[in-house]
Amino acid sequence: MTTLADPAIATAGNIPVRTKLAFGIGGLAESLALYSLTTFAMLFYNQVLGLPAYQAGLMLSASLIVDAAVDPAIGSWSDHVRSQLGRRHPFLFAAPVPLALSFFAIFVPPAGLGHAGLLAWFGGTVVLMRVMLALYTVPHMALGAELSPRYLERTSLMSYHTFFIWFGGSLAWWSAYTLFFPTTRRFPMGLLNPAPWPAYAGSIAAIVTVACLASAWFTRDRIATLPQPAGTAGFRWAGLWRDIKQTAQNGNYRAIFAGLFLYNIMNGWRDGLWLYTANYYWRLSSEQLSWWVVGSFAGYAFGFVAARRFHHLIDKKRTLIGAMLAFSVGPALGNLLAFAGVIGPATPQLNAILIALALFEHGPQALVTISALSTLADIADENELRFGVRQEGVLFATRTLAYKIGLAIGSAIAGAAVTLVALPTAAAPGAVPAAVLFHLNLAYVAGGLLGVVAAAAFLGYGITHARWAATRAALAARPAVAA
Repeated sequence: MTTLADPAIATAGNIPVRTKLAFGIGGLAESLALYSLTTFAMLFYNQVLGLPAYQAGLMLSASLIVDAAVDPAIGSWSDHVRSQLGRRHPFLFAAPVPLALSFFAIFVPPAGLGHAGLLAWFGGTVVLMRVMLALYTVPHMALGAELSPRYLERTSLMSYHTFFIWFGGSLAWWSAYTLFFPTTRRFPMGLLNPAPWPAYAGSIAAIVTVACLASAWFTRDRIATLPQPAGTAGFRWAGLWRDIKQTAQNGNYRAIFAGLFLYNIMNGWRDGLWLYTANYYWRLSSEQLSWWVVGSFAGYAFGFVAARRFHHLIDKKRTLIGAMLAFSVGPALGNLLAFAGVIGPATPQLNAILIALALFEHGPQALVTISALSTLADIADENELRFGVRQEGVLFATRTLAYKIGLAIGSAIAGAAVTLVALPTAAAPGAVPAAVLFHLNLAYVAGGLLGVVAAAAFLGYGITHARWAATRAALAARPAVAA
């Protein structure tokens, strides 16, 4: 078995910028597909096609739970693959086309399905898309953990990935509001126009395919430097349960898993409600919303530059906790100011104010993402020292399990909230009762409470730079001791 302690792997510590960019582009594909799904799908099926919001939310939640069940199997499978393309790249080349086709099918359902047929189509296509996405993202993230054995270089690598995550989401956002769903006389809320949805879905699907394949192609030169699997090749259920058990025995991983689980419930909750508050509470047009990429860019650029410095100065744990606490409040700052009577839908230059406040959302969010992903690579070192195997696939698969089940719960909460506040179907901005808007705003703000609990969960994480260095030294010494 090849480990990160071996000399051949140690030379991979310094990652060329071109490799970081190639790895990051895979994050662009992931976020394009996921952002479009989590931001637009419930509104599309509810407000455009007429499904009740709680049913659309339940379909999203059910798809996440089904998807999460297969993630650990994909992770364990990729940990044990033996091929000329290494462990991860066979998946990276196989998944993009079916991923893109299933994404397109979500937003282009056949005509005449009826209520039950439409519900079944939504649930089935979302499940298929999520499984195909997992077939790509789990091995892709495991590859990121393997590319470098260095503590801060891993942070740099995950910073590139996180920045491309921002770029993909922003591209989906900007193109939707600027190119595909502008405000018209007939559709003052552009997203309610059914005509552009096939073109939007086809464009995103094409970009996802190209980005996935480009990431796989331009990282293939690193295959020779990556760890190879121990034991027998291929996937076995007994091996999966063993891998999951070993992963769960690590207290540092349990702390990260719990915190990310709560964090993603909060994200699903907020993501499901954000467009409703933006369009109905703030009454922002498609053109105004397209400018929100400015605030998100500023936040993610800050995270990209600051993450490595914070990890060097105060380490990963303190960065993670502080950023999580900031993120629990940041996205709701505008809503809280509205409750205090400071701003409202009629405030002059409202959109500029909300864009500026977005810095306090996306900066902390970038730091949370980068820090959490970087800690998982360090946990993989601990597990190798303890169990003698590299388990990046299972580690990142169970992380995505926390992500998906958390989003499932959050999406269900968002769908239930829209139903409980009695928001009318195909409602026109400006025509929704004030009481409905108040409760919609309150439901969005309440999601931030989970961020405080998530920060508390991260207190259980104990890998410092010094502890990581001791683990790396022990790994490096093992071959000498064996000899």
